[in-house]
Amino acid sequence: MIFNGVEIDDTYAEAFSMLGSRLVITADTLELAMTAATSATGFATSVIGCGCEAGIESELDPARTPDGRPGVSVLIFGVSLSALESQLIARVGQAIMTCPTTACYNGLEGEKEINVGGKLRYFGDSYQASKMLDGKRFWRIPVMDGEFLVQEKFGVKKGIGGGNLLILAKDVVSCLEAAQKAVKAMKKIEGVILPFPGGIVRSGSKVGSTYPFLTASTNTPFCPTLRRQVVTSLPEGVNAVYEIVIDGLDEKAVRDAMGVGLVAICSCDVISVTAGNYGGTLGQYKFFLHEILKNM
Repeated sequence: MIFNGVEIDDTYAEAFSMLGSRLVITADTLELAMTAATSATGFATSVIGCGCEAGIESELDPARTPDGRPGVSVLIFGVSLSALESQLIARVGQAIMTCPTTACYNGLEGEKEINVGGKLRYFGDSYQASKMLDGKRFWRIPVMDGEFLVQEKFGVKKGIGGGNLLILAKDVVSCLEAAQKAVKAMKKIEGVILPFPGGIVRSGSKVGSTYPFLTASTNTPFCPTLRRQVVTSLPEGVNAVYEIVIDGLDEKAVRDAMGVGLVAICSCDVISVTAGNYGGTLGQYKFFLHEILKNM
């Protein structure tokens, strides 16, 4: 398929099940809320090496937050309930509670719940206090500028990790321009995050390695410098590839993000777009590029 002069590979992005939670972080100013959110989502690009995948979903004006203050919505995904619980407790406790004036609320009604505030409360050294609002428990933990308010339980629902697009271009400049334009469009979709730095991946990976101790290694078929040494997936003229990885709370969110991303990419000077998959061995979700574009 040719879309706006760009070849779209007849393939699909293969994604897999994850568990996701949404945190709503508020503070006296948007700058402080964003500082906490940025810190809480740091080093969370891939479950392969980071334990979770996390990112900032959106800024929230005071009318959309529980306490009427500026806020930021954050999504965090893990591969199991226990893994997600440990990441939430660590990141709320170390990155949000420590930031001036913040509070942290559950932003997701899920099938399951994780006890976050109920475990962080012990930091209060027996001086913590609880309060019930609309049938939900909150904990007030004394800190040096007053109190840190954190909801006791956070909702968890089944999510999707690993939606992706691969952009093939003649050089880094044009490839990066397309990737950045796609990221800007995709970030407007509710319910998704792009967990890698700036939403863009330069070191895409494949499953397995020639080294038995590695479960993943550099995506050799898409490395331009290796095209004469390995079986390559790169047409002549392609000298740069960037990947965009999408995690979402449901299939529609991931599909919508991929759709607006594809349209944005195809408005730029790129050669083709494809997606990463492993023949269905990695995950049960398949996002077909041609189908997504036809429904845009």
